[in-house]
Amino acid sequence: MSRPIDARRWLFEVLDVTAPTEKWLPIAGLTSFKHNPGENEETAETVAFDSDGYFEQDIMQRGATIEIEGQYRIDKATGAQDPGQAYIDTVWAYRLGIDSRNTVRWRHQTQTAWVVWDATVTPGEQGGETNDKTSWSASFTRCGKPTTAPVAGGGS
Repeated sequence: MSRPIDARRWLFEVLDVTAPTEKWLPIAGLTSFKHNPGENEETAETVAFDSDGYFEQDIMQRGATIEIEGQYRIDKATGAQDPGQAYIDTVWAYRLGIDSRNTVRWRHQTQTAWVVWDATVTPGEQGGETNDKTSWSASFTRCGKPTTAPVAGGGS
């Protein structure tokens, strides 16, 4: 019997390309995400006289985005922003042109493989009202074909 999975158990990490060795930074404080596998899709209409009045098309380009939202997180002892959020806000968000791409990966905690994207990032709004926690968000746009990578030691 199949069962629904908890949204709270999705994991998102960003590759720190400034580190001397491969270093993945978990993005903490997330409260929601939206994966849109049809974003930036492009089609070509292929209707012809012999289509007998029915619409036809071919997919010419696939695209996808992920929007993540949560709470701005800091280390209580040092005041430093969460490393994953800080990397997006202070390193990746300021890179342009050929340097604007970075790698992000995501999976559900029960899965044994990461989905890996070469992507660009758009930092999101931050804010809040008197009795709120400060919000934080970012959007990733996939560039090219996605890949997968095994989780060291399996899922969880």
